Formats: sequence, C-alpha cells, structure tokens
Amino acid sequence: MEAGGRVSWMKYGPVVSLFVVLLAFWFRSPQNAVLDDRLDTVLSSLLRAEGKVGVNNVARPKVAVGFGGCVDLIVDGVSLLNKIGLPPTDQPLHHDYIENEVQLAQSFAYFFAPGAAAERFMLNDTLFSELVEASRDLPGNRWAVGGNAPVMAGRMATEGCDLLLGGSFSPDFIDVLSQHITVAGNIVEEPDIHLILEYPSGASWGNYTSRRANRYIVHSDDHNPYLDSMAEFAKKLKDFDPDLLVVGGLQMMDNFPFQSGERDALLSRLADLLSSSSPQIGVHFEMASFVEESIMEDLLHYVIPYADSLGMNEQELPNLLSLLKGSNITVLSDPNPRVATVLDQMREVYRIINQRSKDASAESDTNGAKAKPLTRLHVHTLAFQAMIVTRGSQWKNTMSATAKASLTANRHVCGSNDIDPSKARLIMDDSFSVSRQEGSQRIPLQETRPVSCWDEEDYEICVAPVLVCTEVYQTAGGGDNISAAGLVLQI
Repeated sequence: MEAGGRVSWMKYGPVVSLFVVLLAFWFRSPQNAVLDDRLDTVLSSLLRAEGKVGVNNVARPKVAVGFGGCVDLIVDGVSLLNKIGLPPTDQPLHHDYIENEVQLAQSFAYFFAPGAAAERFMLNDTLFSELVEASRDLPGNRWAVGGNAPVMAGRMATEGCDLLLGGSFSPDFIDVLSQHITVAGNIVEEPDIHLILEYPSGASWGNYTSRRANRYIVHSDDHNPYLDSMAEFAKKLKDFDPDLLVVGGLQMMDNFPFQSGERDALLSRLADLLSSSSPQIGVHFEMASFVEESIMEDLLHYVIPYADSLGMNEQELPNLLSLLKGSNITVLSDPNPRVATVLDQMREVYRIINQRSKDASAESDTNGAKAKPLTRLHVHTLAFQAMIVTRGSQWKNTMSATAKASLTANRHVCGSNDIDPSKARLIMDDSFSVSRQEGSQRIPLQETRPVSCWDEEDYEICVAPVLVCTEVYQTAGGGDNISAAGLVLQI
C-alpha cells in the first residue's frame, strides 16, 4: 500500500506542482504584480539607456591603471570570527589599525551593525596569518584577483578597453588576467593577501544585526604600500599613450609603518607622474577607506589637484568633504543616505576643489605644476548612482554612463551579467529632492526614463536608481567595478 501511494505521487506529482504554481500566480497579490512590472520596466529602460552608446572595439580605448594588487580571500565574516572563537564585543570601537583580537572584534562590530564598508591595516602579522590559515578551509571561501587597480582593469577589459596595469604580481596572478591587460611592474613570489569578511543584510553576530550587506577588509601588505611598480609603469606609460589614467589603491599606505619621510617621497613621485602626463589625458582617482588624517592631507596636496575625475562611495564622500572644510575625518557616515544629502555634498566638494584649483593655478604660474580643475565626480551608493560632469569637458555620455554604473552594481554584487528582476529591489525613493534646501525641486522616478539628468551652474547632474541585488554573491570590489564601468562610456 505504501509503495502504491509513492508510485501515485510520483505519477501525479508534476501535475500537482504545476497546479500549485498556477494557483500562486492566480492569487498573486496585485501589489506584487505592480512591483514586478515596475522592476521590469526600470530594468529595460536602464538597459536601453546603457545601450545608446558603445565602446569602439576596432580602436579600443586605452586606459592605464595603477597601483598594486593582491589576492582576495573571501569568506563569511561571522563564520570566520566564530571559527577562531572570537566572542562578540559589548564595546564597538573605531581603530585606525588592528593590533590584537580585541581591537578586531571592536572594529568589526563598529562597522558591521550599520553595514558600512571598512578596510584596516593589521599591524600584527601573526594574527593576520592565523586568520588567513583559519579562512583557507572555511566552507564557501573563494580566492579572487583583488586590489583597486586589477579589479578596475579587469572590468574595463571586459567592457572593451586595452589596459596597462601597474602592479607587482606573481606569475600565477598574471596568468589569470585578461589578454587585453599588459602588466608593468615587478614579479613577486608571494602576492599580498587581503582577507575579505563579507556579510549579508540581516546577518547576526551576538547582539548585532547588519542593516545591509557589506564587507570588512583586513590586510597586512608587504608590496602595495610602496607603489613599487611606479617606475616601470611610468616608463611604459609614454609609449602606451593612454586615453585615460586611473589611480587607486593608495589606501594601502594608510597607517602603514613607513620610515620618516618615506611616504611623502613616494607621493611626490606620483604627483610628478600625474602632473607630467599630457593635458589631453583624463586622470581619475578612485577614493577608498582612509582613516589617517595625514594621508588624506597628502592626497589633497599630491593627488587630487592633478585629477580631473574622482570616484567614491557614500562613506568616502563626507570623509573628503569634512577634511576639505577643515574638520576632522568622518569615520562612519549614514550607509543609506538620501539623494538630496549626497547631491549637496557633491556640489560642495566640486566647488571647494575647483576653488582650490584656481588658487593653486594662480600660484603655479610662477612656481611648479599646474593643478587641474575637477570636471567629473561619481558617487556610488547602495540605492543610486550620482554624477556631476562639467559641461564642455572631455567627459561624454553622462546619462548612459550613469545607467551603466547602476546596472554594473547589480551584475557584480549578484555575480551575473544577466540581471534577474526577481533577485532585485528598488530602495531609492519614488521621488527625490535635488537639495536639502527648502523649496528645492522634487524629481519623480519615472520607470520609462529612470536616469534623471539636469543642468546647474557649469555642470550636469545625473542620478540613476540601482536595482539592489537581494541574493548577494560578493560586495567587495563593487565600487571598483561600478566606477570602471561608468568611465568606459565617458572616455
């Protein structure tokens, strides 16, 4: 009798399953149906906006990207902390760098609860090695090419560019890079490892629950802080004749124990490289998680004056603005800021940097290299992409580039080039104010034209919603992929 029942179920099971699916579809709530249709429309509209322009695959754009790189070891952060027996702390604290397990727990908790991205140098080599060893056999761990420069180069190669990559890598590392990437740098036997502690939205560690998916990164680099590929990169740069020069990875110098004057000397050489490049070549600087005030001051002196374009996330924007206004560094900001807040901060950064550029240029007429005006500012957040681009500058296709950046956010985080609306949601408001100032214009999110662009002063602003991935594959490298994809259409 039991066997006969099993046969009957196997015989009619598919029919019953189909009936259940049809029943679910029939009784699907009208609200869900509207949301599904809305996501489909936004997706198709973003794809159409992205597809309005393409990359010339005959004369592929040439991009030079520096510096450094690493091997990322990606693990579930909570699982790793549980494995090494690190109990949740009752005292979340910010630390500039990590020296012991107590500081690791406090620092992780500080960023984990709000779901804010963070990256810290681990001064304790022994602890770092123990974490890496514990991660090697943790279920679900993954190894990947890491570092701002290689990740951005990889995305740009995928999108149709030829790359010159400045970094010191092992032969195995070089072997997995795209054939469209030429490496300029030293060969090293052991590449630097970065440990990526990922966590999903709603993850729990003790009494803490993460508000959004993100990652906490620790590293203990030997090569990257010294920009040791810079000489070889500079040598090959002239013959490569790039359309765009991209600089990233400088956060590896943050809180690194340099000898006195060593970091200044390295950044001074970088400033010479940037300022001596052809004025026709755009220079993009990709920001990162900086916590040491002195290196931020160095960036304002040695790097930012020679960059036409800046890329950053919702944590790095208020951090930079705070320093520009003469205040202390902002270590932790709202991980889900409103559009109006971000746009006001972007306008202020744009205004202050360009005023500093004018002042510096007036002085440099008689002394030294000339500072460049900032003509492009791209901020990527979980909910939306925002760009400011100076009208008449070399940057083109801002609307399509903003759409591409938005789509790339989903593609990278979900780990798929094909975007599945059933694994996405819109968290940007149905309408947004263009500023926090009273009486500011509100712009509705139009599903058929989701990228909103308008003119102000001497620049154009574009804002696009992100189809936020709900089944996260990886957050690390998200900003690099997003920035790189946006730049590709603007060269």
